[in-house]
Amino acid sequence: MPTLTITPDSAFAILLKAREFDVKVAESDPDSGSNPSDDGDVDALEFVPGDETQRELFSAIRDLNDDEMLDLLALIFVGRGDFTIQEWHAARQAAAEIERAKVPRFISDIPLVSDFLEEGLSQFDLTLTDYLDRH
Repeated sequence: MPTLTITPDSAFAILLKAREFDVKVAESDPDSGSNPSDDGDVDALEFVPGDETQRELFSAIRDLNDDEMLDLLALIFVGRGDFTIQEWHAARQAAAEIERAKVPRFISDIPLVSDFLEEGLSQFDLTLTDYLDRH
């Protein structure tokens, strides 16, 4: 079994932030003048320029060191089925081909990225349930 340089806590924190971002939809009423209680807080699920959820996700990814970032990408690649856990080294090599500055956008542009990250972590016998139970 490969050794992860990213801590499970860091990976799961990013997973949860990515999940918040995954559920965002395009802004449906940009000229809305209502308050959140009038519209049932629907605006909270809409992606708008300067979105705080996106900023937090990007920040969490940028805060990783190079090895942790490679692990994060490799976990996503394994979870997506691009590589198996036995091909961990190749998954990290593929991750290294992505320019560091472009990694946050690359990750956020993957539909269902949080599901792929969760699956990748499960290959290391790490579960979201266990993480949430500890926190």
